[in-house]
Amino acid sequence: MTTQDHRPRTVGPRHHARARASESRQLPLYDAGSVEVPYVIQGAAEVITRDTWWDEHSHPTHELLWNERGASTATVGTRTWTVTPSVGLWVPAGVRHTGWTPAGTWQRAAQFSSHAVPSISADPVAVDVTALLSLLLDRLSEDGLSDASRATTEAMVLDVLAPAQTQLLLQVPTSPLLAPVVEVLRGDPADQTTLAGWSARLGVSSRTVTRTFVAETGLGFSQWVATARAQHAIAMLARDEEIDDVARAVGYGSASAFGTAFRRVTGVSPGRFRSM
Repeated sequence: MTTQDHRPRTVGPRHHARARASESRQLPLYDAGSVEVPYVIQGAAEVITRDTWWDEHSHPTHELLWNERGASTATVGTRTWTVTPSVGLWVPAGVRHTGWTPAGTWQRAAQFSSHAVPSISADPVAVDVTALLSLLLDRLSEDGLSDASRATTEAMVLDVLAPAQTQLLLQVPTSPLLAPVVEVLRGDPADQTTLAGWSARLGVSSRTVTRTFVAETGLGFSQWVATARAQHAIAMLARDEEIDDVARAVGYGSASAFGTAFRRVTGVSPGRFRSM
């Protein structure tokens, strides 16, 4: 009998994280709505002190994930979303997912009763964590909030909660042909191997590599690499690392080249993203 590794397949130097103290957390698998909860919205917060893997689990409630500080990832199947202070992730009730949260992250979550709240999407989707949404969710955690005030605040949360225009999402290909590409970029997002170089290394045509990337991820080779690098860069920016250092770490010769590529993926500049 074999076991499947459900840990998120993010692209980046994961071996560095494993070298530090880490832990793996196991949570139950629930079907949507299988547990009645005594609330409409309930929040939770935790400062993660060790690099933490969240093994595959699901909730009877809808879940909104975001961070007060730092960047983490959540994975559903082959799709990995980056979660930050400004871009959260909505996970519908019953959807199985895994997670990765580096040490130092101030993690936030809110559970929404699946009986009282319809999901804003049938599938996981990014959510803009605006200042207003953050303030409303904070208010629900206040002690002594009256039932009437809670109901009003919950209604306001549901009114402003909506899918984001831009998702920090990376679809990871699973075909054996592309596995070496994924493995190299997981270890070194600055790797400069070109499409022609990979074609020669894999013994197939450039057209075959491109066609396989598009079929599995919806992106061509260059777009996928840029997205993988942006995902890694976001985690570094969330740690307040210098933009020049981030640019070099993810394979760009200058901050301006990095900024152009980052903006194409995320819709904002690295500096603007860090200040959001």
